[in-house]
Amino acid sequence: QVQLVESGGGLVQPGGSLRLSCAASGIIFRFYLMGWYRQAPGKQRELVAASPSGGSTNYADSVKGRFTISRDNAKNTVYLQMNSLKPEDTAVYYCNAYRAYGLGARNEYWGQGTQVTVSS
Repeated sequence: QVQLVESGGGLVQPGGSLRLSCAASGIIFRFYLMGWYRQAPGKQRELVAASPSGGSTNYADSVKGRFTISRDNAKNTVYLQMNSLKPEDTAVYYCNAYRAYGLGARNEYWGQGTQVTVSS
């Protein structure tokens, strides 16, 4: 059974920092592209940051220079360090694991989400 369990969300003041963690089980973690998405009320879910199994990380323009995604393959965990948080970063943040096998076959899994609220 695959599980992605996020933690680290909460309430923070503008300019503050939070670190999200996502612990994965039931997958061969090192083969998966790991990503963080977020969904604010009334908006579509959007990609925030992604860490391929091999290759460079990438970020949404809105978080470049403020957020950092990292992964520890030994711990099956992906992190999202969020600095200089803004009220517009308020959303539910979701962890995603994705692996493509070719010919259209893929596995994709989602965590349950963790709320991040940036407010004074």
